Amino acid sequence: MKIIYRGAESIIYLDEFEGEEVILKERIKKGYRIEQIDKELRKVRTRKEVKLLTEARKVGVLTPRILHVDYVNYKIIMESIAGKRIKELLNEVDEKTITRICLEIGRAIGKLHARGIVHGDLTTSNMILKDDEIYFIDFGLGDFSSRIEDQGVDLNLLYEALRSTHFKILNFCWSRIVEGYKKEYQKAGEVLKKIEEIEKRARYMER
Repeated sequence: MKIIYRGAESIIYLDEFEGEEVILKERIKKGYRIEQIDKELRKVRTRKEVKLLTEARKVGVLTPRILHVDYVNYKIIMESIAGKRIKELLNEVDEKTITRICLEIGRAIGKLHARGIVHGDLTTSNMILKDDEIYFIDFGLGDFSSRIEDQGVDLNLLYEALRSTHFKILNFCWSRIVEGYKKEYQKAGEVLKKIEEIEKRARYMER
């Protein structure tokens, strides 16, 4: 078992399960929390993440398959997606490929939001291309919400991630993502308007 990522709330391992290479996600104990509250939080968040991953697949958004859940030890064993992160890929491919990828990203997010699923950490690091299909990973900060505010925050996070990581192709990528998003979500216009409000609030806070 090999640690591949250590976050504030969890540790991600590369492991083996029933002869298959897998990802094991373990929610870790937080010493500053009362033990009973800590256990309940970890249990609730583990259940929610499993539900989010499962529901996302039901609406046509690819996510890692859940292979086993240990609710006693707050562990999720899931399929390891052997592909390339969109974060690296966008800097390597041609304009035609960027267009296709970004349209698909937008459509996937539209499908999630249309069914009241908020990813919570929409960055190109949490998207993987495998066999010409995009997988969304790490729903650990996600939630079920149909609030335009929550969806606006979700999508705005992706915009900020693109701005910091893919600045040179930001406008090109974003316009294709928006195009795909609008194809799948009737309330896309409301969400995009909310993003403008969020940006204005952020600029006001910076002053």
